[in-house]
Amino acid sequence: MKKLSFTPEEFFFEDDGIIPNSPYPLLVYRNAFAELGTAGAEFLENIFRKNNWSNSWRGGIYSFHHYHSNTHEVLGVFQGSAEVQMGGPNGQKIEISSGDMIVIPAGVGHQCLSHSDDFTVVGAYPDGMKPDLIKEEKDHYTVSLRHIQKVPKPSYDPLSGKDGDLIKRWKQQKTDTHERF
Repeated sequence: MKKLSFTPEEFFFEDDGIIPNSPYPLLVYRNAFAELGTAGAEFLENIFRKNNWSNSWRGGIYSFHHYHSNTHEVLGVFQGSAEVQMGGPNGQKIEISSGDMIVIPAGVGHQCLSHSDDFTVVGAYPDGMKPDLIKEEKDHYTVSLRHIQKVPKPSYDPLSGKDGDLIKRWKQQKTDTHERF
């Protein structure tokens, strides 16, 4: 049996002039939950909703670099495994598998490079936001920066609630986290 962990790994990515990324760290929670398959999807939908992350969906991760300029995103892997590229083309490849969860700050590029046949996640957004979809295109960069600057910090960690690691770690960032924008 996997040992459950609620302490996430942190990843920071630089703005590359096309994909803005974020001064907030991307958080990867390894072995964060034990439920798998349909039970895992239902567990994630319920815990996300309880912690005010909603507008959930089930599916995969796009195979092209993209980001959301108007909201943060959480992805919980309830079956299978994948290699993802986070932070855009200059970012980092990360292996994720069943039981893992990723919190992606607004502006952070992400794409799926390869995956098992059964790879599936539950995605959700703080306050039920409806995400935009910005592809790796220079034309969207300036407008995206303005949108990202207005995205509020979530009130709850999607897994652990009001006192979770996301709240603690993102609070540690500078008050004006988007001063570079």
